[in-house]
Amino acid sequence: MTRTVAVLLVISFCLAACQSERSNSPLPVPTVTLTTPAPTATAVPLTPTPLPPTPTPLPVRVWVSPAIPTAVREQIVPALAPGDYVPVDRPDGADLHVGPGPSLPFAEWVYALVVPFPTLIDEVSQDAVVSFWNGEVPSIAGSGDDGLTRLYITPDVLDVLSEAWGAPGESAPLTVITPTELLECTWDARPHGWSIVPFSELQPRWKALKVDGVNVLDKHQSLERYALRINIGAEGVGAAEFVQRILAAAPDITNRETTRMTTVVMTGVTALVRGIAHRMEEKGLLYPIERIGPLLTAADILHISNEISFAKGCPSPDPQSQSLAFCSDPSYVELLKAIDVDVIELTGNHVKDYGSQPMLDTIATYRDMGWLYYGGGQDLADARRSITMTNNGNSVSFTGCNLVGPEYAWADVDEPGAAPCDEAYMSAELARLREAVDVPIATYQYWEFYQYEPTDQQRVDFRRLVDAGALIVSGSQAHHPQALEFYKGGFIHYGLGNLFFDQMWSLGTRQEIVDRHLIYQGRHVSTELLTFMLEDYAQPRPMTTAERVALLKAVFAASGW
Repeated sequence: MTRTVAVLLVISFCLAACQSERSNSPLPVPTVTLTTPAPTATAVPLTPTPLPPTPTPLPVRVWVSPAIPTAVREQIVPALAPGDYVPVDRPDGADLHVGPGPSLPFAEWVYALVVPFPTLIDEVSQDAVVSFWNGEVPSIAGSGDDGLTRLYITPDVLDVLSEAWGAPGESAPLTVITPTELLECTWDARPHGWSIVPFSELQPRWKALKVDGVNVLDKHQSLERYALRINIGAEGVGAAEFVQRILAAAPDITNRETTRMTTVVMTGVTALVRGIAHRMEEKGLLYPIERIGPLLTAADILHISNEISFAKGCPSPDPQSQSLAFCSDPSYVELLKAIDVDVIELTGNHVKDYGSQPMLDTIATYRDMGWLYYGGGQDLADARRSITMTNNGNSVSFTGCNLVGPEYAWADVDEPGAAPCDEAYMSAELARLREAVDVPIATYQYWEFYQYEPTDQQRVDFRRLVDAGALIVSGSQAHHPQALEFYKGGFIHYGLGNLFFDQMWSLGTRQEIVDRHLIYQGRHVSTELLTFMLEDYAQPRPMTTAERVALLKAVFAASGW
């Protein structure tokens, strides 16, 4: 905790203590009568019977801070039983104070420090946020052109933070704005505008920043030292009884329920062939995941687009091969097992390079592993089949197709293969799924373009999937990262680039993006762009800051931002 925050908390606790003097009368002194003993008897003093503690005098005058979020206030109302508590309008006339910061907490309200999605800054320090709030520094995470210089904030969030942190400094550069205007005004001010919003009000067009390394989007990470976690509690006469009443009716009052959070990780091309397969043979089957494995396994739902079938008798990998007919040794499935994959996409145009039987065997392997697959199958009906998964009360579906062929890769009535794209079928299926699940996801095996910009036709085709009902659309075909778009409430990523493939021949084919989507209480609320760089033909690693900034600048520019 910074010194500034500590001082603010001490002041707030002292003020609260001054305002919540107990009105209990002192306990009456018990009167003890001793019987005079007979002259021949030994006197035995009597021990007075302890009196029960005096209950809290009723009614208790209670002041509920107007800064309390509405959702928390609704949980307080039942505890204000008629005759027990009398609400008052002023804190100085109350026996019991309820609001942000008091010593007996019953609710936790979490806020996120956010910027428009196409902002390059990823993290800020707690000291900088507090100094900005106090009007002591003009910007966060930089100065001038690369700093966050104006805070846009709604009145309700201003009230909560003012009570928890103290009023903002007179010179603090902030603008108080209505909730309906907040996002657009902050976007118009990019890259200098930022905001603070309740966690439950996140949406994909916001980018949530880390604060001193704490990621509010990560349900596994402790928020104990997170500056924007605000406790709401009670202090004063009858505080314990009051808090017990609230918790008896609602034991977990928060706007960030980790049991309702689901992370869906979407990846680009996986093709365990040629150079990457050669390195796996040399350095171990798990060599490709040595530097990014934990980032993948942490997902609740991990998607892998594996474009190659496993084939018995597959030739030894040749990193110099010019052939475009691919297969993978069946032992390479250990790589997928190690990252705990959940969903396999089969829309790739190389799934039948070695014929039908290897694909049927591969599908059988996936079934044996308990992995779901879509976008391809043992016949046309199986290939078209969408899959639905539920995690932490959130339902998501996956639907995909191969638009480009080649024709021999497509499934038929009685032949395995990738699902050929059928616009009428995809539209009807996505419309059905939009009514059936929380977040329908659609993926495309599209034409490949080694550029950041999507083509005009690519925009038309990907947007069509959102129009049909998809909320997330992802391009699985791309060997080169491409642009993103927010369209009619949907999130489109035209191409993520490779994940496990050996294309070291250009910067664009070495750059990789993995999308980590957060679903909360049935809504897609946020997407993080994880960025990797391919090394040694086989091993992705997290990008350096400079590499990440260069990639994001290129992708955001191609997106029109």
